[in-house]
Formats: sequence, C-alpha cells, structure tokens
Amino acid sequence: MKVPFLDLKAAHAEVKDQIEAELLRVARSGSYVLGPELEAFEASFAAYIGSPHCAGVANGLDALRLGLSAMGIGPGDEVIVPSNTYIATWLAVSQCGATPRPVEPLEDTYNIDPDAVRAAVTDRTRAILPVHLYGQPADMDALESIARQHDLSVLEDGAQAHGARYKSRRIGSAGTVAWSFYPTKNLGALGDGGALTTDDGDIAAKTRLLRNYGSSVKYENDIKGVNSRLDPIQAAVLNVKLSVLDAATARRQEIARRYSEAFAEAGLGVPSVPDWADPVWHLYVLRHPDREAFQKRLDEAGIGTVIHYPIPPHLQNAYVDAGYARGSFPLAERLADEVLSLPMCPAQTDEQTQYVIDSVLRLA
Repeated sequence: MKVPFLDLKAAHAEVKDQIEAELLRVARSGSYVLGPELEAFEASFAAYIGSPHCAGVANGLDALRLGLSAMGIGPGDEVIVPSNTYIATWLAVSQCGATPRPVEPLEDTYNIDPDAVRAAVTDRTRAILPVHLYGQPADMDALESIARQHDLSVLEDGAQAHGARYKSRRIGSAGTVAWSFYPTKNLGALGDGGALTTDDGDIAAKTRLLRNYGSSVKYENDIKGVNSRLDPIQAAVLNVKLSVLDAATARRQEIARRYSEAFAEAGLGVPSVPDWADPVWHLYVLRHPDREAFQKRLDEAGIGTVIHYPIPPHLQNAYVDAGYARGSFPLAERLADEVLSLPMCPAQTDEQTQYVIDSVLRLA
C-alpha cells in the first residue's frame, strides 16, 4: 500500500466542481484585484474565527510582516520568537528592521515556553510572536499576561492552526493573528495567500493601507506601503474550502486520535495536548532518536513523511550574522534532529491510516 504524506487532489475532490465553477465565474467577472470576491472571503473568514476585522494579503510571510509593521515594530526593536519554528516567523521580524530574539519551546508541546519568554524581555523588546505550531495553540493567557506586564504587542502566527481552539475559543477570536493559505495548510488556496485578522481597528486599517501601496484612495498614498493583496481567484477558492473546513478538521482529529491511541499503547512518544487545547492537527509529529533510518524504513514501506523542520532558524545561513552556533538552542536542535511528520490528510482512508499505524509499530 502507498500512503502519501498529503494528497491535495484527493483532499479537493469533494469540492472540485464548486472550485472549478468559482474559477470560471471569477475569470469572467472582470474584477481581478481587491474587490467583492476578496471582501466576501474576508467577511466569511472573520465570521468563522470570530474576529471583527480581516485583511487578505499575498502570503503568510506578508501577513506576519505587515502585522508587525502595523503595530509599529521597526529598527531597534526586538521581537521574541520561538527557536523552534519555520524561518518565516523570523524573516518577518527581520524584514521590519527589527531583531528576532529566540527562546526555546516547551518540550512536551513544541510551542514557545512562557517562562523563557518572560526571562528574555529586555528594554528593547516590543512584541511577542508565538506560533501555534503543528496546529496546536500556544499558551496565550500566559503570554498575554507577560505582554500586559511589559506593555508589549502580541502577534500570533496561526499559519498551521485554522479553526484551532484555545480554552474553547477559536484562535483569532481575540487579538491579532497572521494566517497562511499556502496550498498544504488546513485551509489552503491553489497558490500563495494570507490574511491578518484582528480585534484592533487601527491595526486593520493600517494593514489595508500597507498592502495596497499605502493607499485607500486611488493615486493617493498616505504611507509607504507595498503590493501584497490576496488574489480574488484565491479568495473565491478559499470561500469554497472554508465551507468544508470543519469536516476536514474532524477527519484530521480522528486520524490523530487513532495514531495516538495506538502509539501510546506501544510506548512510543506521542504529541502532548494540554486540557485547554483543541488542536486541528495540521501535522502529526513523532520523535525518533534515529530519525533518518526510521524515515527510510517508512519510505520503503510506501509511507510518505516530511521533516518539520530539519534546520532551526538560528543555524540557517540566512542568520549567520546573528552569531549563533550549534548549541545555542539545544532543544530546538534536538527536535530538528528527531521530529518526523506522519501522513495526515482529510482524504486518507481508514485502511491507509491503519497501514501507517501497523508500519510505524513494526518499523520504529
């Protein structure tokens, strides 16, 4: 049996006809930048997560970057970020002219450690940028408490957490969250896309200016902005996929439940989920002390896996000027050496899921 890591064609099958109809309709509409399609999706997504404002942008990195800029983050500022994350989290800070200040995660959840955040605050710190990694919420109450104590902004990276709940409320129903709609995300477009949601009207207005050359009236530019707008065709596709997101999430949660039950009984380490978290399982991640050999055995058995992520940001060539070396963030480095993401697709059959379980138990 073959079990791909993620089969996007199969995942789209249920709404394929609706998506194709929307593509044709928007192509014939004559409205191709901003406009009613984008506004419709912004309203739908904001309502879904319970936020009063949504601004669609070109991609998830821009959502982070423009969100920080809208908060006034710039040169001379420090932003606390996870050491264990995809590099986009750090790049957004750097592109604002600010400095990423990394801290280690909690080993059981892989998310940023509030105690480490508290210890990292300096007189230059202006914001905290937590990531809801792998689709599981970070501990926002603890992080918000630190932010209030030190008068810091908080921008959440929700790129992997569409629909996730923290203490029964959806991520994004309060605060400011940057989202990615990259095709592999739980809510994915047919190309790049992103959005910023916020309960702060000033941040929303500033983001809309920034994404459109600093302009709200054609040929009148109030600030130095950029060109970063969610394409109406992608917005229409996302509106279709949003209608089936909860069903897809329920399927991911069922696959994750089966994985965790089987692997826990066999003594394999499974992802830890706090009582207050309701993850959406963008990724299901195991750890293995000999990850490369384990991954090779699974590949030979026909099971697709991916490493999220093999090199932590502080060891990337892009950040060599920051002066970090191996050993600077040992937990992030150990995770990078051990983590392995198993197949997790809403279209995955029960038989495929069982084959993954049996293979992992046999080959681990």
